[in-house]
Amino acid sequence: MADIHITIHNKTFATATEPTIADFTLSLVSGEFVCLVGASGCGKTTLLNIIADLDYDYDGDIVVGQQHKSPKIGYIFQNPRLLPWRTVRENIELALPDDYAGDVVDNLLDIMQLTPHQHVYADRLSLGMGRRVSIIRAFAVNPELLLMDEPFVSLDPPTARQVRALLLQLWQQRPHTVLFVTHDLREAITLADKLIFLSANPMQIISEVLVAIPRNERNNELAVENFRQQLLNEHPDIKQLL
Repeated sequence: MADIHITIHNKTFATATEPTIADFTLSLVSGEFVCLVGASGCGKTTLLNIIADLDYDYDGDIVVGQQHKSPKIGYIFQNPRLLPWRTVRENIELALPDDYAGDVVDNLLDIMQLTPHQHVYADRLSLGMGRRVSIIRAFAVNPELLLMDEPFVSLDPPTARQVRALLLQLWQQRPHTVLFVTHDLREAITLADKLIFLSANPMQIISEVLVAIPRNERNNELAVENFRQQLLNEHPDIKQLL
């Protein structure tokens, strides 16, 4: 894995008079889990689409290591985007080359507790299980960068906690650089090594904060809440972004 540096001088939609993103620079250290936190509509998804080469209409540059190129991406959307007429395993395998190693998928299914359901068709899955399949599919391609766009936003709290815990277990066993979008500060603190807070009109970084809670204490809701309160007290400008 290599460090990734993203520079966007300007991103303006054709129907807009003002840029959505301007004078924006973001550096991701290899293996780092970074959460972007900002209000809805500030440009977070636009940023992910630019990084993923889904939007070419911008002025800027992406550097992976020393190469000016887009990184190999695994993209996890808000909607799992599974083919309902395919099974769990088939949906994962569609993203892989023909000569992929079957034990890789086996291991991922095991970590995400989906081995008993690997031959179930996608339209029979709960939303939480569908999210787990989309996470496996993204990890399976062994990307240089995992993009996650509020993947747990519509889950009930117990299911969201379960899937977050499984995601962290998978990430710790198979480290990847992750850029995770959320507007939930508690979720961001639970997951991230670093928090990046974003303004809008245009989107710019206003604060970067390292999460000081040891990872083995992230399931302690009181520790997370205490850090959240400390963060809001020290950075009062963050409150308007949530």
